Order: sequence, then structure tokens, then C-alpha cells
Amino acid sequence: MGLDMSAPRVQIERASIFNNKKNAAGGFVLSMPLPVSAPSILVADDHPLFRQALILAARKVRPDAHILEAGTLDAALEAVRQATNLKLVLLDLRMPGAEGFSGVALLHAEVPHVPVLVVSAADAEKAAREARRFGAVGFIGKDQPLPRMQEAISDALEGRVSDTPPADPEVDTVAAKVADLTPTQLRVLLGVLAGRLNKQIAYDLSISEATVKAHMTAIMRKLDVQNRTQAVLAARALGIGIEG
Repeated sequence: MGLDMSAPRVQIERASIFNNKKNAAGGFVLSMPLPVSAPSILVADDHPLFRQALILAARKVRPDAHILEAGTLDAALEAVRQATNLKLVLLDLRMPGAEGFSGVALLHAEVPHVPVLVVSAADAEKAAREARRFGAVGFIGKDQPLPRMQEAISDALEGRVSDTPPADPEVDTVAAKVADLTPTQLRVLLGVLAGRLNKQIAYDLSISEATVKAHMTAIMRKLDVQNRTQAVLAARALGIGIEG
């Protein structure tokens, strides 16, 4: 059967499809539609060599998977919005655009049904514990050998979640409230954490200043705080907006 040239091509901006050619605009184009049944895995890491190691590990576990790549948090968010049958996200904590655990929180808010596996060279125990509070299902240390990476990827794909962090009722309560924020509300909160004014946040997110104020009201209600300062303190206590 010949290739149906009438079928639309799929283009993913700022994220690449492994083994597909780059177009002149800098995006990556698929020559044919993706089979709906094939799983997709996003590998989001700004270090090309380590990203390739993660891709190798993922392909060892799921040779049939379509591998998406992203080098920034914005590219990762765009990729998950466009991905077909996304089954797993491998996310570097320190990739461009992510501060602290904001990347985990944003991706979990965007695709709450997709497991996020955090990748970091940071203190493994601490990073894993905090990342799980924001919805990550596990952790891969950058110093781990390939078989350990494969094991973590397999566990995440099969729904075998890592042990939950030790109970801390106060922290867990705030973490649950942050996890309840929408993607836009999280972006507004991150803008506030960065010290930006409402009009600056509105410009950054291409929304009106009134919409920013409405989101901020909803954020304070969900976090059960009375003002912006208390919202900032609550988020910083969880590592949001702090380098991971």
C-alpha cells in the first residue's frame, strides 16, 4: 500500500520527534500521521548527551514508543499539549524556564493523568521527596547507570509509583493546594514570586490585567491565604520559584 500523500503532516514547534528531520523553521515534521496506538514519551532535558542517554533507556523499555524531545520548559509544555497518546514525561529539574519544582507543578497541572519522572543531579533523596509532593511519580539521578534508568522508566510506565515521602501534614496540605491550581494560575503565581507587577504578568501571559487579578484572587482562595505576601511565603516553603 502506498503512502497517502493527502494525509496532513504533523508539526511540533520547539519540540522534536526522535529520528525525524528538522525543517527550515526550526521545528520538526513527521512525514506521516502518528499511529494512535503507539505510546509517546517526552524527554525534557537541555543537555543533549544526557537527553540521548534517557532516550536510549526509554527505547530499551518501549522500542515502539515515539520519543519527543524538549530543551526548555516552554518546549516541554508545548509538546505535552500536542502529543498523541502521551504515556510518560522525563523532566530535568534544572532545565531553562524551570525554577525549583515549578516545572513539575506546571506539567502535572497540564497533564495530570500522565506520570512525570524527575531527572536531576541534585540531592537525590531531597529532590525525589519534594518532587513527589508536586505530582512526580519517581526520580532518576544523573549519576545512575543505564539499567537503573530503565528500571525507573519501566516502573513509571507500569504505574509502580515510588514510595511516598514521609508525612508532613502542614507541608502536604499546602502542596495539595498548589497542585489544585490550574496551569495559568501557576504561571501567575510564578510571576508574583519573581516580583513582577500585575501588568507585567498580564503582558507575559497575553491576558488582561483584570484576568491576572481574578486569577490571583482564586490563587489566594485555594491556598487559604489573605494576601500576595502570604501566597508567596506558602509557595516558597514548598520550593516553588527556588532553584532545584
